[in-house]
Amino acid sequence: MASAENKETASPMARMVAEMARTLRIQRGWTQEQEGKEIGYSAAAISAMETCAQPASDAMLVELQRVHGKGTRIFETARQYMRMERLPEQFKDYALLEEAALSLQLFVTNIVHGLFQTEAYARALIGGGHPPLPDPRVEELVQLRMARKALFDRDPLPMIEIIIDESVLRRVIGSEEIMREQLLYLVECAQRRNVTLLVLPLDAGKYGEYAGAHGEMNLLETSEHEHLVYLEPQDESLLISDPAKVSTYAQRYARIRSQALGPRESLDLIKRLAGVKE
Repeated sequence: MASAENKETASPMARMVAEMARTLRIQRGWTQEQEGKEIGYSAAAISAMETCAQPASDAMLVELQRVHGKGTRIFETARQYMRMERLPEQFKDYALLEEAALSLQLFVTNIVHGLFQTEAYARALIGGGHPPLPDPRVEELVQLRMARKALFDRDPLPMIEIIIDESVLRRVIGSEEIMREQLLYLVECAQRRNVTLLVLPLDAGKYGEYAGAHGEMNLLETSEHEHLVYLEPQDESLLISDPAKVSTYAQRYARIRSQALGPRESLDLIKRLAGVKE
């Protein structure tokens, strides 16, 4: 919602977008009403964007790029950075690394990893979190989470492996219907050429060894072939680059992987939990 408070708190990127859009509009000799007609918004919405009373939305930036970005990626680039600004503070540094990663190895024990969530699952999860968030912020975070999926089809394709604790698959988030849709989406993701999906079964520790006791982790290889570990306990964030520590996490991940079901068995389990009959 547009407000005077937004004008005072608008980020530097939002201010830069407002100035660029205003300058390009004036260069074309357009009024705010004419600009609005070109990109599908009201004159009031254009005014709010240019004054930062309501910074440009992701959808508006797409239209500004279409109309004013010929030969450049000016608003597309701005779109990327404005998305980053809207992310939770603890996630911002990792988000840029994830977006450009050559490979990801993920282990989750509580909920489906954000990259693999459906929109309904994410909305139920974010909307039901604590402390409660206003509905517009919930929706914004849901859409930001969905935007991360562009990674799956990026060129070059990243290699992504995820190990999901079986308890995650059995924990209903939102409703039975939402959870079934989420399970079916995991099946769909597992069929991608660049995705390997494994399940760590509930009985993985029955012989006295359980490698997943230390919790979730994200192992990442950057475009410079640097190996990092990202942890996010209780809304805090920890990015680890020390080679010795990263090596320990990589060895622990390998141990978890050795206790997981194979890709086919994992897929069969997810299908059974989703009620898919062969």
